[in-house]
Amino acid sequence: MIMGSYRKFLLILLLLVEVSVGTSYEVEEEEKWGEGLFLLHDSKEIVRTDAGVMRVVSKGGFGGGGVSIFQSPMHIGFITMEPNTLFIPQYMSAHLTLFVRRGETRIGHIYKDDFTERRLKEGDIYSIRAGSAFYLVNPAEGQRLHIICSISNSNNLGLHGFQSFFIGGGIYPTSILSGFDTLTLSTAFNVSSEEVSEILTRQLSGAIVPLNTTQSPTPSIWANFLNLEQHQRHDHLKRVVHLEEEASSEEEDEEREQQPTWSLRKFMINLFGHEGNKRKKGDEGRRGSGKGPDSYNLFDRKPDYKNDYGWSLALDRSEYSPLKHSDIGVYLVNLSAGAMMAPHINPTATEYGIVLRGSGSIQIVYPNGTLAMNAVVNEGDVFWVPRYFPFCQIASRTGPFEFFGFTTTGRKNMPQFLVGQNSILQSMRGPEFAAAFGVSEERLRRILDAQREAVILPSASIAPSEPMDPRGEEEEGERGEKGKEKKKMKDVMKMPEVIKSLGNDIMMGLA
Repeated sequence: MIMGSYRKFLLILLLLVEVSVGTSYEVEEEEKWGEGLFLLHDSKEIVRTDAGVMRVVSKGGFGGGGVSIFQSPMHIGFITMEPNTLFIPQYMSAHLTLFVRRGETRIGHIYKDDFTERRLKEGDIYSIRAGSAFYLVNPAEGQRLHIICSISNSNNLGLHGFQSFFIGGGIYPTSILSGFDTLTLSTAFNVSSEEVSEILTRQLSGAIVPLNTTQSPTPSIWANFLNLEQHQRHDHLKRVVHLEEEASSEEEDEEREQQPTWSLRKFMINLFGHEGNKRKKGDEGRRGSGKGPDSYNLFDRKPDYKNDYGWSLALDRSEYSPLKHSDIGVYLVNLSAGAMMAPHINPTATEYGIVLRGSGSIQIVYPNGTLAMNAVVNEGDVFWVPRYFPFCQIASRTGPFEFFGFTTTGRKNMPQFLVGQNSILQSMRGPEFAAAFGVSEERLRRILDAQREAVILPSASIAPSEPMDPRGEEEEGERGEKGKEKKKMKDVMKMPEVIKSLGNDIMMGLA
């Protein structure tokens, strides 16, 4: 009996020794795992040509057994187009919200069955609904175009992710028109089969093509088409499909009876110009043409909040109605060197951030009060924070930290701050919170009143000193005394969880 108890004691002792030795390794692995969850480093190029690139950052999320917990509900896309190029006409199974990071673009799309064209500049926001045909043009001669976009599923196709459907195209990419047999298309267009084949076999340059025909030995008719003024596009399209301008009224009535409202001919005419709606050159103006919504420029707007340490603004559907279709919000934050966006939560939305300028760190906390991630981010990095998860952003001491992003609600997000003069603790402080923290009301009052700022706080003492790789910073910290102390504290906090995991059967065996 004594020998059995002694063996159990040795077993528990051995397990505790293994736990103490392995804890630091487990903590390191957890932090790296957290970075893998909330920093979206993995991206996939879905378009690459000499004229431009589109890449999409993979969704975050975690889980097991094919089940994803806290799955990221949105893709983030990056479009780069060389000067004088076209992203050929297409539509997507997802809503797009575009942000022009650099350069200018001309976008044409279908809005409520009408063709609309807009000219967008740096800082503009513009939304395109799922299923709406559109194209993008970089009309500049010497300026690359950079666009950041949210890609949110419309949830009506049943596909995992999203899908592009190219209207323009030929051999590469393949136009969706190519899926119909030649007789069907020749009937729908009212042209010969040879003419249909010519249209659908000329494009070889990919989804982003040069508009300058000297750069492409086989330019697509779409690229040539976009070089024309809008009032010329309808006439050009007529020549392409040999529409009869002088058809008699009887023939037109007969054609209307045979042609359904969704015909390819009508769709393409709507996309590139309307009969009886010809414009003179120069009529489009800076804004563009058509009845669709205008863009919204973030850089022209005053911040919602501003103090000596930075500013922030948010855009929702009450201020820009097109956001209601995608149910997406937009925000822009600029932190001064060393400043902190106070710890807060988003009670109504998941948040995505893209670092536009500078560097800083992102801290995210799990619901159980443990650190999920503390990572350094630099220009171009993408991160996401699930709804309800506490987090904060801290600028490095080397310069401003600017980040832009999307939220998964078009309504006002109303973040709840955990620290600062406008925090939940300030609003609800009293004997209840004092008892919850185990301190006196006077002690709690002194702690809460020590911070006189709200939303954006001074925090140079904990800000990263310079841009660096997160893993490198972690290794340097572990070498120093502060790193050792931090690891020791993590070991102590981790120990009770590991001891509990030893199981009830072993612990009960000591009785």
